[in-house]
Amino acid sequence: MNSRRAFVVWGVAVLAYVLAVMQRSSLGVSGVDAQDRFAVSAAVLSTLAVVQIAVYAGLQIPVGIALDRVGPRRLVLLGALLLTIGQAVVALSPTIGPAIVGRVLVGAGDAMTFISVMRLLPMWFSGSLLPQISQWTGNLGQIGQIVSAFPFALLLHSVGWDAAFGVAAIASAVGLVLAVVFVRAGPVAVRTDTIPLPHSWGAAFRTFGHALRRPGTQLGFWSHYVTQSSGTVFSLLWGVPMLRGLGYSATEAATFLTVIVLVGFVAGPVLGLLCARFPMRRSNLVLGIVTALGVVWTAVLLWPGQPPTWLLVLLVVAMGVGGPGSLIGFDFARSFNPVGSLGSANGVVNVGGFLAAFVMMFAIGSLLDVLAAASGTDTFAWQNFRVAMTVQYLVVGFGVVMLLLARRRTRARLHAEDGIRVGPLWVALVARLRNGRVQ
Repeated sequence: MNSRRAFVVWGVAVLAYVLAVMQRSSLGVSGVDAQDRFAVSAAVLSTLAVVQIAVYAGLQIPVGIALDRVGPRRLVLLGALLLTIGQAVVALSPTIGPAIVGRVLVGAGDAMTFISVMRLLPMWFSGSLLPQISQWTGNLGQIGQIVSAFPFALLLHSVGWDAAFGVAAIASAVGLVLAVVFVRAGPVAVRTDTIPLPHSWGAAFRTFGHALRRPGTQLGFWSHYVTQSSGTVFSLLWGVPMLRGLGYSATEAATFLTVIVLVGFVAGPVLGLLCARFPMRRSNLVLGIVTALGVVWTAVLLWPGQPPTWLLVLLVVAMGVGGPGSLIGFDFARSFNPVGSLGSANGVVNVGGFLAAFVMMFAIGSLLDVLAAASGTDTFAWQNFRVAMTVQYLVVGFGVVMLLLARRRTRARLHAEDGIRVGPLWVALVARLRNGRVQ
């Protein structure tokens, strides 16, 4: 446990995740180029991202079940292979049809990577290091977004679409070879105290059913849903066009995306430590992050005229915290599930943010087309984005309500099974003032 070999395996697995994020976010920095290459509307362009995210989200549960049946190594390898093929197809696509097929393959490969890497962690790490390693996994993976924002974008604008996406495909092929050599399942025996490790596909589906019914898994799903979705929509598709509509250059827009990642590097370890120190208050962290996102988005959208740069920086900082904040959902899954069903639980959780994201992506694209036609303005004009981005309030607001209901059920089950009663936050704060401890 926590050995040197564990860190080697983790490092290569994280590299596979970095490459998956790069392939996932490559469309976000090439959205304007894609519209020019394929000559399509904003709604059709959003289809490229929506289909990719829909496939990603739709495969999370099947992949989670497969993880508990066949283990993470095979799925990491299969994911890298699909990413390689998918980006090669996108590179060679002369029209939107084949490009959509390529992004479907990218979404499928991406779907297999992150939760497989997360499934490896409890096999190699334990103790208070585990939640911190989980946060670092999510944060380091976002380096892929920086790679797509700068090296990939530079390559795209200097050598063209075909070569840039071709190089991206080659990068995943290299990751595949490294994963074949280094990634292995860990030496830690899977706990069988509650649910045995499934030895058949039927047993794997039953394990998934157990995980899905646990209120803690549902709490993880809604935590991921409300914290990740806004940043995903911004980074994967509509952030760069929105910033271009505000008059920023392609390089400046890419810098904003990079800020999201850099903030995650700072916020992630802090959130990991807070989760380890105050495990009964993790949902309060989630709600605090969502509140901050809502306040800053409201300020941006209601600002008279063009919002100032400092406010947009504050927006991407809030979204940067939302990324590692979504990993709290996986911490809920780990806490309330035996390791034998953790793949299924992680799959359920990881659907959350991406489900919300693809709903918002398509709705925003459709609204942009309607607003542009009605006003006679450019599709990506700021006045159109100002209205279209309000879709987030409906989608995320619904998620907050569901999160509160899941939290109530989770706390009720904790009290019934373990005798643990989690009181309101203000009660805990008063207790801290009295005796120096917070539950």
